[in-house]
Amino acid sequence: MNHKNLSLFQKTTLIFIIFAFLGCSGSEKDTEPWISLFDGKTLNGWTIKGGEAHYEVRDEIIVGSTVHDTPNTFLTTDKMYGDFILELDYKVDSTMNSGIQIRSNSFPHYRNGRVHGYQIEIDPSERAWSAGIYDEARRGWLNTMDNNPEAQQAFKQNDWNHYRIEAIGDTLKTWINDIPAAYLIDDKTSSGFIGLQVHSIGKDQKEGTEIQWKNINILTDSLSKYSRKSPLAPIMTKNQLTIDEEKNGWKLLWDGSTTNGWRGARLDDFPDKGWIIENGELIVLSSGGEESAAGGDIVTEDLYGNFELQVDFKLTEGANSGIKYFVDTDINKGPGSSIGLEYQILDDARHPDAKLGNHEGSRTLASLYDLIKVDPNKPVNPIGEWNHARILSKDNHIEHWLNGMKVLEYERKSENYRKLVAESKYKVWPNFGEAEQGHILLQDHGDRVAFKNIKIRPIQNQ
Repeated sequence: MNHKNLSLFQKTTLIFIIFAFLGCSGSEKDTEPWISLFDGKTLNGWTIKGGEAHYEVRDEIIVGSTVHDTPNTFLTTDKMYGDFILELDYKVDSTMNSGIQIRSNSFPHYRNGRVHGYQIEIDPSERAWSAGIYDEARRGWLNTMDNNPEAQQAFKQNDWNHYRIEAIGDTLKTWINDIPAAYLIDDKTSSGFIGLQVHSIGKDQKEGTEIQWKNINILTDSLSKYSRKSPLAPIMTKNQLTIDEEKNGWKLLWDGSTTNGWRGARLDDFPDKGWIIENGELIVLSSGGEESAAGGDIVTEDLYGNFELQVDFKLTEGANSGIKYFVDTDINKGPGSSIGLEYQILDDARHPDAKLGNHEGSRTLASLYDLIKVDPNKPVNPIGEWNHARILSKDNHIEHWLNGMKVLEYERKSENYRKLVAESKYKVWPNFGEAEQGHILLQDHGDRVAFKNIKIRPIQNQ
């Protein structure tokens, strides 16, 4: 085309087309509504938690440096984030370990405020698990890089690396330098802060070793539009043992899909009514609030003495249920529930049992039913959300935990324990709760309650 012979109109049209083309060919990223979490000059909007490592801004970069004699330190966003897409760049010293916390929290009741939650690993060691997913101060490794050599090789030593982290619903996905790294399905935590970790160091490690972060940007709107597909097969944790749980001797008490390992407390088989399995949840159905009047209680086929038990449970409004242990199904062949020590499950605000018991409050959520009142400052998630129960039984020392907080403890068979039993409804049962072993029981109290992630770690006698 001879540009000299073009009319003014044709030249104007051509220029418009060229600019339009250039606009369309620009990066899609330029049109994405990214929000910067770092202003490049200050640490406004961020707070240090955990330890006393040093953070400063240098040349529009956040620089963290190690300090002796302090635990893991986190520079955390003041704002909490649920669903988001996060991108950032970091450069780490080859001798350090670090990570990016997402959906993390710090509560007074949880290990004295310790930061806990999902961590996207930064690992310059030979292991090369950068962009794997670790559960800081909770369950340990959830998604390692063992089976992803391409992502392991994508890490650049002593250079800037780029992370993309997607947290949408129960799905977490990561990329390192645009290589898919981790893909996890897990619903433990739905919201929390974002944090930049400076790991604690040993006495033989050099103080002042640095890690740097820059270009910290987040998307919180129209995430389905901008989310990327991952070619990886997802790791699913629901009703599964995590990597560290399996390593540490945990076993699934319920497989998430069958009734294997369970039977009715007064039956040879699992009840044919009153209980259903739905979406990976074991659910006792509502039948008017009567105790063991429908499907009845269910118990493990095996017996347990020293153990650590974990159960996630979800209440409906006004519901009543329980987790019993050291249960002897040969006791109480009459009406009502099977006999055993009970971790109470209750909607305290709406069920009248909350005001009853041998001591007022000894029938509230997480109490030792009718015997010991729970700590009134217990952390409780709202009705319709999952709560986490933990029961530790070791050499007659018993602990009840709720959502990461120890809420009561007692010594089975002690003089004080026997006094409590003598003053309770259980006084009619000789040697109540003193068997060496017993079944684990989930109670049918006529209200709809769901259970999942039922796991046990048998503890060997010393």
